Amino acid sequence: MTNPTAIVTVRDTSVRGRAPRRHRLLVVLLAGVAVLAVAVLLSLFVGANPVASDDVRAALLGTGSDEADFVVWDQRVPRTVAALAVGAALGVAGALMQAFTRNPLADPGILGVNAGAGFAVAVGLAFLGVRAPGDIAWLACGGALVVTLVVYAIGSGGREQSSTARLTVTGVAFGAVLAGLTTGIAITHPDAFDRMRGWNAGSLLERDLGVVVPVLPFLAVGLVLAAASARSLNAIALGPDVARSQGVSVARSRILVLASVTLLAGGATAIAGPIAFVGLVVPHLVRWSVGSDQRRILGGSVLVGCVLVLCSDVVGRIAVLPGEMPVGLVTAFVGAPVLIALARRRTASGL
Repeated sequence: MTNPTAIVTVRDTSVRGRAPRRHRLLVVLLAGVAVLAVAVLLSLFVGANPVASDDVRAALLGTGSDEADFVVWDQRVPRTVAALAVGAALGVAGALMQAFTRNPLADPGILGVNAGAGFAVAVGLAFLGVRAPGDIAWLACGGALVVTLVVYAIGSGGREQSSTARLTVTGVAFGAVLAGLTTGIAITHPDAFDRMRGWNAGSLLERDLGVVVPVLPFLAVGLVLAAASARSLNAIALGPDVARSQGVSVARSRILVLASVTLLAGGATAIAGPIAFVGLVVPHLVRWSVGSDQRRILGGSVLVGCVLVLCSDVVGRIAVLPGEMPVGLVTAFVGAPVLIALARRRTASGL
């Protein structure tokens, strides 16, 4: 006969176990929001163009001088918005790729997304006469989408269990080929090379709202698709066979993830150019804090991605005064040691 007291004791223990976990998650969330708020303030108050804190505060309140208004509203505010959009997109795209491929060293570039965007921009600058930043953004998104579709068409055939590996290999191969073609175009067309130098380094300099706003719908749809795939990714982490036994459609999840990564990584690349290591580092930092639940990881990746890109951009503004260092170089300095550390681990962040 079942002992009612034992059942009550087990349930009580389970409830007590969940309470500290929820408390820890709340503390981590509040800490993340606070750090993000500080990063936003730093982005608004710190820059290569020196403006006194009182003048920045007055400009934000609408009572500043013309010079302060120009620096704050025409340069730093759009740049901050761009950093938030790029950080959130790359962080979530990296988390999706690592969960879907079950590879802790995966990032959005593994599908050739960045290379496709760069190739499309190079073609537009060299052969189509594209010059407007908004047109460059559309080219980058379109190139990312086309390459992802081609990679998926080639790499998804055959058995379900091996398709993830084929997608990875196909994406890396296409990325290498397109990167070589992009370099060739840049070398043989000096004008395109000059215009692509800053973009290829991954920079937020002169990224006004005219560049950012057209890409925001792509990023919004990508985030919605990422949220829709979160629950199925928890099952896929246990293996495709286990996921199917739980009623998860692996093919549907693959389409959702690929579409989301394309929109997020393609949109981020359209805004700032290829920024390395953000999609690799952010998911690991989040997993170390909130565990292996993909719903929490994706939400945390939004916060941490924003903080990482914002802080990297602020460091780049003051690292080589009176000039600036592109944010892509700063993230490389941060991400390369992390990549080496991860490669030396037998396991990484619960994957």
